Amino acid sequence: MYTRVIAAAGLAAALLMGVAHADDVQTQVHYRYEQVGNVKVFYREAGNPAAPKVLMLHGFAASSFMYRDLIPALADRYHVIAPDLPAFGFTEAPGREEYSYTFSQLAKTIGAFTEQLKLDKYALVVHDYGAPVGWRLAAAHPERVSAIISQNGNAYEEGLGDGWAPIQKYWREPTQQNREALRDFPTPESIKWQYLEGVSDKSSVSPDGYTLEGLQITRPGNAEIQLDLVLDYANNVAMYPDFQKFFREYQPPLLAVWGKNDPFFLPAGAQAWTRDIPEADIRFYDTGHFALETHGDEIIPVIREFLDKSIR
Repeated sequence: MYTRVIAAAGLAAALLMGVAHADDVQTQVHYRYEQVGNVKVFYREAGNPAAPKVLMLHGFAASSFMYRDLIPALADRYHVIAPDLPAFGFTEAPGREEYSYTFSQLAKTIGAFTEQLKLDKYALVVHDYGAPVGWRLAAAHPERVSAIISQNGNAYEEGLGDGWAPIQKYWREPTQQNREALRDFPTPESIKWQYLEGVSDKSSVSPDGYTLEGLQITRPGNAEIQLDLVLDYANNVAMYPDFQKFFREYQPPLLAVWGKNDPFFLPAGAQAWTRDIPEADIRFYDTGHFALETHGDEIIPVIREFLDKSIR
């Protein structure tokens, strides 16, 4: 009898170890490349490919690195894909003379990327620049989007803060003088400021993110590309009515997790979703533009609960 109990205990322990090992395998993050036209897209991937899919699109000044904690936190239940946009992170893209750095073109590249990876249905997680890229994907193929999570990724004009004033001047008058006035925007110093602004306890912000992105911005030609994208952002604002029409017509489950002290994207931009999606879940956190950097412990469980409720 005693021998049988020991054997049963051993079997149970082995089974538990097997489950734990399987979980470890599923949450292991892999770092890959996919050739899409003349762009070699870097992406992070984790989870079972048969599980519901989550596509994460970062913004400025960031890369898929911003999702380093969120990816493994979801990978036990979801198949997570987080690419670096062209001109960001480890994605290898041509210079301005060979690739048009517009949000329309970024969306075409990422759209082709999703098709090559056979992502036929996915939840969208977006931040900043990733939002207008994601909105284009959703508007073009609404049947592919199962849910939306926006972390300070805007779709309404009332969400644009005073920090956009010099950029809006450049939109109205795209002169070299107005471009030069924005020259300090794509710099390591400006990027560090974006990570820290609106954060009450600045010691809670790891230097890893803004240091990595500060190094990336100093690559030859990258500053000019970023100024091209700043100018083209006007086309995103012009398309806001189209994006809002998508929200109204298709009513995707939507969660907004917002740093309420963001100098660029104001809380009003998040609250505006309730006009088009009355059931939208809007949550604010006492932090800045990069809410996951300071409030990940609070936000990640909210995202997980939302996905479990919306698409599982």
